[in-house]
Amino acid sequence: MKNKLLEKIKSKEAVIGIVGLGYVGLPLMLRFCETGYKVLGFDVDNDKVEQLNAGLSYIEHIPPEDIASARKSLFEATMDFSRTGEADALILCVPTPLNKYREPDISFIIKTIESLSPYLRKGQVVSLESTTYPGTTDEELMPRMEAGGLKVGKDLFLLYSPEREDPGNTDFTTRTIPKVYGGITENCLGIGAALYGAIIDEVVPVSSTRAAELTKLLENIHRAVNIGLANEMKIIADKMGIDIHEVIRAAATKPFGFVPYYPGPGLGGHCIPIDPFYLTWKAREFGLHTRFIELAGEINTSVSNFVITKTTQALNSNKKSINGSRILILGISYKKNVDDMRESPSVLLMEKLRELGAEVSYSDPHIPVFPKMREHQFNLSSIPLSPKTIAEYDCLLLATDHDKFDYSMIKDNAHLIIDSRGKYLESAKHIIKA
Repeated sequence: MKNKLLEKIKSKEAVIGIVGLGYVGLPLMLRFCETGYKVLGFDVDNDKVEQLNAGLSYIEHIPPEDIASARKSLFEATMDFSRTGEADALILCVPTPLNKYREPDISFIIKTIESLSPYLRKGQVVSLESTTYPGTTDEELMPRMEAGGLKVGKDLFLLYSPEREDPGNTDFTTRTIPKVYGGITENCLGIGAALYGAIIDEVVPVSSTRAAELTKLLENIHRAVNIGLANEMKIIADKMGIDIHEVIRAAATKPFGFVPYYPGPGLGGHCIPIDPFYLTWKAREFGLHTRFIELAGEINTSVSNFVITKTTQALNSNKKSINGSRILILGISYKKNVDDMRESPSVLLMEKLRELGAEVSYSDPHIPVFPKMREHQFNLSSIPLSPKTIAEYDCLLLATDHDKFDYSMIKDNAHLIIDSRGKYLESAKHIIKA
């Protein structure tokens, strides 16, 4: 089975199945198509499937012409999971959120592998790319894959390879970002080398799926902890009357021993706010308390309260109460220049301001209408920025520093600006650093 699958991958006769056509699955699909592989895309969202088959894109930084090009001969999207038997490789790119108790929710992974299991056949490889805790691949996927009598490592092959997509970052592509992967057996590892080596410039094998799973968590916990430090330093610097962004810029001139991380109004995106909790939960199984990681999480969560306090104080200085004030949030995606709303700290700020009685609106050139979200509801559309509309608000809160904003116009027409991103370098009476 191994040699036959290797030959199909090498000759590009292998059909690639990608389950989950979002921010991870779509770029991966495009890269396989670009290399000459036929790709079947699976998703439970009929709207997504219909848009993709029409050659359209629902992710801003993925051009529709790229989807249309792939559709011409190599790509098809479907909701029919019985067709997974047509694929030689099945790559799972499904969500792994937290539940309401801030514990890992791997139900999407479980439901996906249970949907695939009836159609698994000899000579297939399954690769999980969703972020998860160490042990998920061998404890949850492998038993379900082997339940029908096929043996992983002999009849089927199983990998874990963490996604490393960075939406909106044009410096790196799916092809150029090194790909870490681990296999259940040596045969699985060999299949992983062929599968990912066919589309990615550098592949990085590790000794096990658990090592690969922990690699992903370490990468994002590293960022979460260092951003937590930057956020704590921001609060200290503010009390001392020092601009933390000036300090970070100065420290970043050191050519060794310092990597700049920047504070903000909180953490966003699917990875950094969530991944640490996957490890802290799993660590408890081994009797360990991850105090350092959890402290960083507390700081990054509570920094939104600092921004709200600064907003309240600034309005008070202008003889206005936050209750009844008109506040415009600038940017509601979780990072600049993307349309990705996952875990956006802007939404938490909007909810807290609304609870305090503020009349909240938003402006975001990448998100024309506030999307439907599981936990957050705002019936709002983006407000176009002009000197007139800016002047109508008591306060503008810069939450996401998109490049498309005209910062000079905003500065010249706003009564009050709360800058939580350090965008304004100069001092001004109506610009408050938060």
